[in-house]
Amino acid sequence: MKGFKEPDFHDRISRAAEAKAKALDQMRARPAMDEATLAARAEQARRRDAAAAANRDARKAATQAAKDEKAATAAAKKAAVKPILTDVERKAARDARYAARKKRK
Repeated sequence: MKGFKEPDFHDRISRAAEAKAKALDQMRARPAMDEATLAARAEQARRRDAAAAANRDARKAATQAAKDEKAATAAAKKAAVKPILTDVERKAARDARYAARKKRK
């Protein structure tokens, strides 16, 4: 029994050329697209692009709204910071807490 013969360089080149020629023949044999099909595809692509742009704009608006809300929340928290009390006011508040605690006991 004869062993497997490795194809040489010329065999590989000729097979590649035959495959290329066959593919080109198949492509040339296909009927050309008519104008209506091309126009329909172009319209479909235009609609898809418009929908993608609208979706992108909606996401961008939602992101901006979230950022604005976060900034407003941060500003509200910053504004709600307790005012700085003087020593006398802090002592009076502490005394009031102590008195309330004694009253509970």
